[in-house]
Amino acid sequence: MHDLRQISNMFDLRADFVHGYSYGSGHINDTYCVWVDQAGLRVRYILQRLAQNVFKQPIPLMNNVKRVTDHALARLLEEGCPEAHRRTLTLIPGKDGKPYVQDAEGNVWRVYPFIERARTYDTIETTKQCIEAARAFGNFQKLTADLPGEPLFETIPDFHNTTSRMNALKAAIKADPLGRVKEVQKEIDWYLSRDEDCHIVVNYLASGELPLRCTHNDTKLNNVMLDDVTGEGICVIDLDTTMPGSAIYDFGDMVRTATSPAAEDEKDTSLVTCRMFMFEALVEGYLDTAKSFLTPLEKSLLPFSGKLLTMECGIRFLTDYLSGDVYFKIKRPEHNLDRCRTQMALVVSIEKQMDAMQRLVDSK
Repeated sequence: MHDLRQISNMFDLRADFVHGYSYGSGHINDTYCVWVDQAGLRVRYILQRLAQNVFKQPIPLMNNVKRVTDHALARLLEEGCPEAHRRTLTLIPGKDGKPYVQDAEGNVWRVYPFIERARTYDTIETTKQCIEAARAFGNFQKLTADLPGEPLFETIPDFHNTTSRMNALKAAIKADPLGRVKEVQKEIDWYLSRDEDCHIVVNYLASGELPLRCTHNDTKLNNVMLDDVTGEGICVIDLDTTMPGSAIYDFGDMVRTATSPAAEDEKDTSLVTCRMFMFEALVEGYLDTAKSFLTPLEKSLLPFSGKLLTMECGIRFLTDYLSGDVYFKIKRPEHNLDRCRTQMALVVSIEKQMDAMQRLVDSK
């Protein structure tokens, strides 16, 4: 356990540390809830230690977060948004003025005010929650669409570069270090038959036909805080992968994670389906805030985005299985293969409904 009192005192909290404890269900960074006394008032903050085994360059990452959150807050205040400070994360600086502190071991820490009267949900249970989360992600892109200055630092290079992901799969097939290729030739052939789809968005970005935007790149719906009373999506969190990307990637990952009722590692792929009513909810919420800035090409690619991001994830699972399960944690020998197959089933379901999805988006 880290000395939370000592670390908290390195930040400009202007308060006395009371106590702190491990908080939340995140799997990457170490997250703590810290209570402090500010002139007799008990206030809590979120204290996080960045996982530097995942984020190799934490200082540029923190500079990204600082730029994005400062700009989002400025935009909200300009718009006269009520409770603007609840609608974006806000970094508390260290006593040296930097948006982070480093402890004696070189760990990078940050502090955010705790957003009260709101929570995240690991499972989306209603279409209203889906609409609100999608609306919040669209608004995040809207708030950062005019972010000034140099492009953001790329915290994980080629994260959604589906051409690179397909090339990595082909390399794993060729290397075949564990002799698994012969067991999964059906899955390999299935993904390779969709090779051309992997290059569409990458090529549009390279040609400039699709704009590079400030994107979140991890748009699971549990990365949006929903208000306890109104259910409104008020704040997008977990900004560590915020970097240059395409709006297509953010919407597509919402489709991948929100539309199927089955778990990502469900063994019975007959349970995996793209629920059209959840897709409709995503479109309604997202376009409510994003339609004002999306280009016609971006909007037209929204149905395809779900297929693309689901394929990308399946390619990554299959690549890891062939490579010996070296990246994703597994709980059983064919865990990554099961994950790969659920993505295949979801892609097939999306493909069957693609015409209806396209008609829906085109009508908006």
